[in-house]
Amino acid sequence: MPLLKADLAACQGYANCVIAAPDTYDLDDDGVVVLLKTEITDEDLPRVREAARSCPASALTIEDT
Repeated sequence: MPLLKADLAACQGYANCVIAAPDTYDLDDDGVVVLLKTEITDEDLPRVREAARSCPASALTIEDT
C-alpha cells in the first residue's frame, strides 16, 4: 500500500492539497499540512497523487511500499 509523507519544514500552506483531497490533507492553525491518513488505497491513489503533485513547495511524497 502506498505511503504518504509530508516534509513539514517545506510546507508553505498553499492548501492546494487540501482543495484536491480534503479527506487526506488538512492545515493546522499555523498553516502547515496535516496528513489525515498516511496509507493510501489503490482507489484513492490517483487523486491523492495529483494533490501531492499540486504542491508548489514539493512538500508531499508518495512512496510505494
